[in-house]
Amino acid sequence: QVHVVESGGGLVQPGESLRLSCAASGNFYSINVMGWYRQAPGKERELVADIIKGGTTNYADSVKGRFTISRDNAKNTAYLQMNSLKPEDTAVYSCNVKWRVGIFGQLTTSWGQGTQVTVSS
Repeated sequence: QVHVVESGGGLVQPGESLRLSCAASGNFYSINVMGWYRQAPGKERELVADIIKGGTTNYADSVKGRFTISRDNAKNTAYLQMNSLKPEDTAVYSCNVKWRVGIFGQLTTSWGQGTQVTVSS
C-alpha cells in the first residue's frame, strides 16, 4: 500500500501564494503520476494539475499561468506552487498518486486526506 500525506494548506488573502506538498510512502515499484485535485462546497471534484514521472505536466485551464506542479522523484514528493490566489480557488485540495506494485503490476490509486485552502480578504 501507499500512504499519501499532504501539507501546506491555510488561509490567505487574494493575490497571495501557498505551496502544497504531497509525500508518498510505502511499498511500490514506481509512482507513475502525482496529481492535485480540489473540491469546493457544492461542486464536483476537479483535477487541478498532475505530473508524470518523466516530468510532463497537465493543468486545468483555470490555474494555468498561476499554479506550478513539480515533483522530486527521489523523495516521492510532489509540490503545488499556487500564486495569485483567488477566492474561487478556495477548496479542499487532495493529492492523488497512481502507482504500481511491480513492473507488470496494475496501476493503483491512493489519496491523501486533503488540506483546506481558503482565499479570503
